[in-house]
Amino acid sequence: MNTADQYLKAIYVVQQLEDGPASTGAVADCLDVSPASANEMIGKLESEDLCNHEKYKGVDLTEEGIVRARDALQHYCIIERFLLEVLEVDEFRAEAQQLEPVIDETVAERLDTIIDRAPQCPDCFDHEADVCGLLVNQHDAVDAD
Repeated sequence: MNTADQYLKAIYVVQQLEDGPASTGAVADCLDVSPASANEMIGKLESEDLCNHEKYKGVDLTEEGIVRARDALQHYCIIERFLLEVLEVDEFRAEAQQLEPVIDETVAERLDTIIDRAPQCPDCFDHEADVCGLLVNQHDAVDAD
């Protein structure tokens, strides 16, 4: 997944949390980058017609931006589920965040065949917990053991 897709995913998640346009600051916080870096990438995404940015109001994804963001979110969920369900990695969230930029679509598709992804993905994503919603209860059950 490339950097642009990570930004699209972050914008999408922040829009869901804020129930409206994503603030540049919230996107920067989500990605742990400076507001200036976030602003620069948002400008690039806007030039590619993937989002609309209105100063002091925030960023809205275009239809194409939403499609790409949802694809990126789905890839992220696949990585998380693979790490927890197959490799049994306790710190699967942190690992998924590190692997996200280097896992391409081909690898994500191969991992998907192993985990048998649920059809509701990526709508299963819990934006507040920043994790695949299907993993929240499963991970909590593993922790209780």
